[in-house]
Amino acid sequence: MTQTPQRPLRVLAAMSGGVDSAVAAARAAEAGHDVTGVHLALSANPQSFRTGARGCCTIEDSRDARRAADVIGIPFYVWDLAERFREDVVEDFIAEYEAGRTPNPCLRCNEKIKFAALLDKAIALGFDAVCTGHYATVVTGPDGTRELHRASDMAKDQSYVLGVLDERQLAHAMFPLGDTLTTKDEIRAEAERRDLAVAKKPDSHDICFIADGDTQGFLAARLGKAEGDIVDESGAKVGTHEGAHGFTIGQRKGLRIGHPAPDGKPRYVLDISPVDNRVTVGPAAALDVTALTAIKPRWCGGTAPSGPGAYTAQLRAHGDETPVTAELVDGTLRVDFAEPVRGVAPGQAIVLYDGTRVVGSATIATTARRTEALTA
Repeated sequence: MTQTPQRPLRVLAAMSGGVDSAVAAARAAEAGHDVTGVHLALSANPQSFRTGARGCCTIEDSRDARRAADVIGIPFYVWDLAERFREDVVEDFIAEYEAGRTPNPCLRCNEKIKFAALLDKAIALGFDAVCTGHYATVVTGPDGTRELHRASDMAKDQSYVLGVLDERQLAHAMFPLGDTLTTKDEIRAEAERRDLAVAKKPDSHDICFIADGDTQGFLAARLGKAEGDIVDESGAKVGTHEGAHGFTIGQRKGLRIGHPAPDGKPRYVLDISPVDNRVTVGPAAALDVTALTAIKPRWCGGTAPSGPGAYTAQLRAHGDETPVTAELVDGTLRVDFAEPVRGVAPGQAIVLYDGTRVVGSATIATTARRTEALTA
């Protein structure tokens, strides 16, 4: 495989107002492409999406992106996608938590906004590619098919949140930062050499539309408070809570259980039942997952694999790889882990890899735990 040909393209550079997207746009322009910058206005109230270094998508970010485009010497526009973002990302996030699942809004934003709504509009306007500051690489085979691979620098790799991209989307994706071994400090130094004012701008953190980082408070304000029981594995009540949506599988802190477990060890969230508003807690060993099923698979730049195969899997944006065996059966992905893993929750994405190549992504529906297998 080789990297995508560098013939001059009409490129739409998504510029968030941060240093990565600014340097990506600059590199695309320096490579000889006809680049236009665009900032996505994703909030109906732009002031609400940022607090200090958290969040993004504010008027400040729009201005930072415009200044970077001026320095690079490219045209710049602001596109209002706030309504689409609210429907496809924010409301999806709330609905998933309400159903007792743990979603990944960044992955959903890449799927529905940056490489769907934005890409569709870009193609309609005659652009060849959408450029972003993600750390990943697209390579093209002799037959013209595209594959998504991890970034050259694993420490910054962001291919997990891009695992939902299909062949068509990859054909129009450009990631100028993905194939260079550079630290974030070197990216900032490059931005400074290019006279980009965002060189020292802090990175955004957490979920962009929850500016203060208080996910539980955000959900409580939209879903309300509803007192329910916290129970142990036997079903005995050990505490109460103000809404099951405020918990995630594997959570240890904030359980507010008044007395310790009989063995004196910490307890973790094992299950969330939105139907009866019940949260089940138990020992860490009960979190060991040996297998799972996942739905809504999306194959990244290729067709669905046939038969069982050996892969590695990543279960969160900054998680480690783990060996698995996976097979698609009647549209459902069935995955068995070589060794038990923890912190796996329905609603999360599982991304399969073959070496550095991203095979595809699917949404976790059910999990099987080692303790269940031992007692079966």
